[in-house]
Amino acid sequence: MASLTTRRLAREYKTMAVMVDIYCADHHGDADERPCPDCQAFLAYAAQRLEKCPYGTEKPTCANCPIHCYKRTPRAQAKQIMRYAGPRMTLRHPWLALMHILDKFRKVEHPAELRRRTRKGRSDRQADDSISL
Repeated sequence: MASLTTRRLAREYKTMAVMVDIYCADHHGDADERPCPDCQAFLAYAAQRLEKCPYGTEKPTCANCPIHCYKRTPRAQAKQIMRYAGPRMTLRHPWLALMHILDKFRKVEHPAELRRRTRKGRSDRQADDSISL
């Protein structure tokens, strides 16, 4: 299991927290505390999903990930938050915005594809070993 103590995942969480803060401030401005309880619940869910990410430090951005680990409702909420806060990140948090854009270029394979390739490699080696005997 990945930990948010790694620099990469901590930055990913910080980026999400900043986006939630921007979104919440502009959409839930009348809330006494920020982020509001709904946004806090979403952020806790996002942290939980980050901790369980099978890619760990090699994690791509969620939009480019072959595994969709968010449930339907939080995924729609994340999409709404990112669509709103993403463009505003460039002015308020340029470094996080730049790093998030660079993270979009990360390419990963679906874990099932990796297992398939590993199994194929093992079966090919076993076939070679049986021929050489």
